[in-house]
Amino acid sequence: MDSSFLRFSLLLICVCAADGFRHYGVDRCEFNSTELKDIRYIRSIVFNKVEIARFDSSVGRFVGYSTLGLKQADYWNRDTGYISQLKTARETYCEHNIGIDYETVLSKSVKPSVRLHSTTPPSGKHPAMLVCSVYDFYPKQIKVSWTRDGQEVTSDVTSTDELADGDWYYQVHSHLEHTPRSVHGQVQVQVHVHVQVQVQVQVQIQVQVQVQVQIQVQVQVQIQVQVQVQVQVQVQVQVQVQVQVDQQ
Repeated sequence: MDSSFLRFSLLLICVCAADGFRHYGVDRCEFNSTELKDIRYIRSIVFNKVEIARFDSSVGRFVGYSTLGLKQADYWNRDTGYISQLKTARETYCEHNIGIDYETVLSKSVKPSVRLHSTTPPSGKHPAMLVCSVYDFYPKQIKVSWTRDGQEVTSDVTSTDELADGDWYYQVHSHLEHTPRSVHGQVQVQVHVHVQVQVQVQVQIQVQVQVQVQIQVQVQVQIQVQVQVQVQVQVQVQVQVQVQVDQQ
């Protein structure tokens, strides 16, 4: 069982005087198992809403917390029969009732219901947030963890404390801020929620992303042409003249 102590109390005496002062005692047992070594018996004496003295089985005597409490503690500690009775209360009172509590309530458990949804965080450095809400579970001890690609995620995670519903059940809410990663036009996020009461939920969320791209291309072409023409002309003229003269 979890190391934190459970507790139940019994109001023993309540005396109200005419002027409004109140004096009463409360017995309580703190425990984290049915074994005697894990049980503490405490009797608190309260006067006018202030605890003035306390007997703790781990101490074995009364300790006073005020002038009146110191006097009362000294008086009670000298009563060996009374102190012996209180020392045995851990066995006679606590151990007996704790056994009943475990049999009827504390050994029972109720599996939670888990709801997961995506939302936009009001602020932060990520555009998306997953919210895991765990409802109607008992006992109180529970753990909610997130994993991405097989690795536990600890950053950008916030969780509430276990919130009591007032009917023995509890609820808790965990938030993971993240930036979706696009793979072939899809965003995929895997979330594993592990609960200590042997409930495992695996949820896969697929978000279809449609991307519209508009491309405007402006092409400017400048062509400069330089033409150089060189012409060489060679002319050869051959003239042959034949003259014939008649003499008479």
